[in-house]
Amino acid sequence: MSRLPIEHGREVVMHFTIKLTDGSVADSTKMSGKPAKFRMGDGSLTENFEACLVGLREGAEREFTLEPKDAFGEPNPDNYYYVDSAKFSDETRPEVGAILAFTQPDGTDLPGIVRKIEGPTVTIDFNHPLAGQTVIFEVEIISVEP
Repeated sequence: MSRLPIEHGREVVMHFTIKLTDGSVADSTKMSGKPAKFRMGDGSLTENFEACLVGLREGAEREFTLEPKDAFGEPNPDNYYYVDSAKFSDETRPEVGAILAFTQPDGTDLPGIVRKIEGPTVTIDFNHPLAGQTVIFEVEIISVEP
């Protein structure tokens, strides 16, 4: 059993759960039974999420509360787009709360949440769905490798 502490460049395998302050689960590797595997500093996690892990060792279980600025950021007003409802097909009529995929110029899909429909204008939010939320980050470290 490796007892290396987590630090930059080390490979980490862990289960994590991200919960909102009301206790609802936003994301969890435990649901799929497949832990996350990544190398510290590879961009898989934000610096603030990684900072929570530094020094933890195999077998550690911790819970961290992260403010929006340290988690998924605050909503950026530049990530709200206003689309004419005529641009939607009959199959993809927008509804408030629906998540729609928008194809980018490079061919990738970007999910956007329908926030508001006013007359012919549909407001689409391309911020991360957890932007502006305080989150609880629970981790269970399975292994740490060099």
